[in-house]
Amino acid sequence: MGQLVQVKGGEVWADDTGADGAGPPVVLLHSGVGDSRIWEPVLPGLAAGHHRVIRYDARGFGRSPAPTTPYAQVDDLRGVLDHFDLPRVVLAGTSMGARTAIDLALSDPGRVAALGLFTPGVAGYDGLEVPEITEEIGRLAGAGDLDGLIALALRVWGAAGPDPDTEAEARLRAAIPAWFTTYGHEIAGAPAFDRLGELDLPCTLLLGEQDQPEVIRCNEAMAARIPGCRLVRHPECDHFPTLRAPWDVVRLVIELCERAQAA
Repeated sequence: MGQLVQVKGGEVWADDTGADGAGPPVVLLHSGVGDSRIWEPVLPGLAAGHHRVIRYDARGFGRSPAPTTPYAQVDDLRGVLDHFDLPRVVLAGTSMGARTAIDLALSDPGRVAALGLFTPGVAGYDGLEVPEITEEIGRLAGAGDLDGLIALALRVWGAAGPDPDTEAEARLRAAIPAWFTTYGHEIAGAPAFDRLGELDLPCTLLLGEQDQPEVIRCNEAMAARIPGCRLVRHPECDHFPTLRAPWDVVRLVIELCERAQAA
């Protein structure tokens, strides 16, 4: 059972398992190519380990209303943590969600016990944008071609999927409208790539070897800058790690919780 949580200038839909665990609670942050349902293949494994798990839909995604005022992803994350009275958590994020997790770990390190970064993004890294892809997205969006956008996204970010890739397609079909309803409202985070060396906590970064080449290079550079970061190169993953290798994601998150407890 989820609920709408009040955040600054809006609401987000959030779900809390409420289970008491021995370690810190785990907060799951989704990518821009899905909503919080992208984590559903992972939830049974985390629940089996008796971890309290919170996940939520970023504004405009899933069951969260589209934004009507300026907002910052990291402020919404703080709002969710405050709502559930979570002073310190393990953060696990994919892509966009990982970027938000890094922003909180840098701006409020006392609240983050460990970081799980799965095919992550990061503010301030200049090598991710491919002009041809950006132009194609603009052309397809201008034509209102949702099927074309899905096909492009699967080609760029879903190379490891089956044919047909029904699960990733469903997640994309639900997520892509948020790319446009949030445009002009989301406040970009401060550059974080050059500050990754400041992170002082257990961190694991999963890189999908079938991901977009620019993302792979970014992830390699991130792992090299984060002190003590454990880099996991997954040969069967693209930009949808929770769909391609959910039990590996579960294992890495549980290991992070154990490292956070031992730290």
